[in-house]
This record gives sequence, structure tokens and C-alpha cells, in this order.
Amino acid sequence: MKIARFEGGAGPQIGIVKDEKIVALSKLGIEVPGMIELIEAGPHLLRKIAENLDHCDAEAGQPLSAVRLLAPLRPRKFLGLGMNYKRHADEARRLGVTVPDNQLWFNKQTSCINDPFGDLKPGVTEKLDYEVELGVVIGTSAKSVKAADAYSHVFGYIVVNDVSARDWQFHTTTITMGKSFDTHGPIGPWIVTADEIEDPEALGIRCLVNGEKRQDSNTGDFIHSIAAQIEYLSTAFTLEPGDILATGTPEGVGVAMQPPVFLQPGDIVRCEIDRIGAIENRVA
Repeated sequence: MKIARFEGGAGPQIGIVKDEKIVALSKLGIEVPGMIELIEAGPHLLRKIAENLDHCDAEAGQPLSAVRLLAPLRPRKFLGLGMNYKRHADEARRLGVTVPDNQLWFNKQTSCINDPFGDLKPGVTEKLDYEVELGVVIGTSAKSVKAADAYSHVFGYIVVNDVSARDWQFHTTTITMGKSFDTHGPIGPWIVTADEIEDPEALGIRCLVNGEKRQDSNTGDFIHSIAAQIEYLSTAFTLEPGDILATGTPEGVGVAMQPPVFLQPGDIVRCEIDRIGAIENRVA
């Protein structure tokens, strides 16, 4: 199931994407305050949505082309994992960056969340960069979870562009400043529920700038698996419903090109992940 937030003339709504149309939950007789509440409601609500969708009027949906897709949610926590692809770690080493043995997590402030097709605003950075990533959306609270049980806490998956201000990234050792500029966290285009993705570590993942392929890899190149990520994080603190884990980016980022190539006003950045979808953002 693809669950989206959208604006179609009646204010922001949650809907289900099917056959190039989106059906508002209200058209299915279902009212829910927001996406996090939907996630917290669990499998029972998803079953009800699926049943009502099967029986809804064919005219209930709006064409996707007639609506504006919004960021699926604003999580309580938006966490990013650095250098989690083998070839990206090699790329980092060539730049003189030390690759740690442990998982290297950082915060993206949730105020950076952007719509899947919203503009990217550079702000004060002169070194704007892209990072396509698979986002994991937590479904149920996870504390001290073992890797074997980790997937039971996953609600679904999204595309993330971990937009990075490289000149600000290392102002602090936490790298949070350079990862959290307003608009620098586009996500979407919807949440694909976990039951739709048999193996999230076997997905093609790409980033294109103005149609030129810059990143082209597969989540099978992960160093730390999704299960290991959830186990590691939940050892320290509780992962809550709706939290987003951005699982790392492949090789091919702009800062690693020779010479480095950063995003410029007017550039179009498209991030794609097989079986999930694509987001596309213009640099304002």
C-alpha cells in the first residue's frame, strides 16, 4: 500500500495511491488526525483501509497529476547514518575521511522536512550536495530490540534526499548544522508499507542531476543492515512510531567528484528507489 499526504483543493489530506489515482481516506469513510496517528493505529486500520478501498466507487479517486503531494509526515526523530555503503566508504577514505567501525549516526532537525517535489533553498551554503537514501519509517516503539525482531518494528519505506551543506557540515563534530538547513530534507513521494517490499536490501537506488546519473547503486551494498541499525539505535533510546532512519547514501556524491561539483540554482535533483518511487526537487 502507498500512503501519501496531498493537497487536492480541500486542504491537506491522507490518501491511498492506486493506479495513478489517489483516494482520500475520507472517501473511504475513515478519519485519522495525521500520518503518525495512522501508523500508531497499527495493522487493524491498514486492513480496514484495504477492505474499504476494494469496495470504493471507481470515481472516488483524483488523478495524481491533479494533486500536490506533500511530505508524508514530520517525524519525532529524523536520523541519518553516515558512510553505510561500502563503495561510498571507499570514496570517503579517498577524501581523507576516517570511516569508523561503529555506526555513525547524526540528527537531521525535523524542521528540514520538505515535500517530495518542493524547492531546495540553498540558504547560506556555497557547497550544496545531494544524497539519495532509503528511508525506514518506524511503526511500533522499539527499545532494546534484537536484530532478529527488528523488522517487526518497521512500518514502511520512503525515498530521502539527505541534502547536505558541505561547507557547514563540519562546523560541529555532530555534523547536524550542515544536514539540517530548511528544505534540506525532502521525503516521499509516499510511504510504501513494509509488506510491499520483500527485501529492502535488494533495491536499486539512483540520483540524477539535470538528467545526468550521479549515483547508481543497490541497497545490497550496505555495511550495516537495517536490522543492525534498529538494534544499535534502540540500545540507547526508544525509536517511536513515525521516526525516520535515513540508511546512508551510495558513492557518487558531488563533493567526491574530481573536481567537486555542487548544486547550482535551477538544477533538478531526482532521487529514485526501485519499487518505492521517486522525488524530484529544483534548487531555488
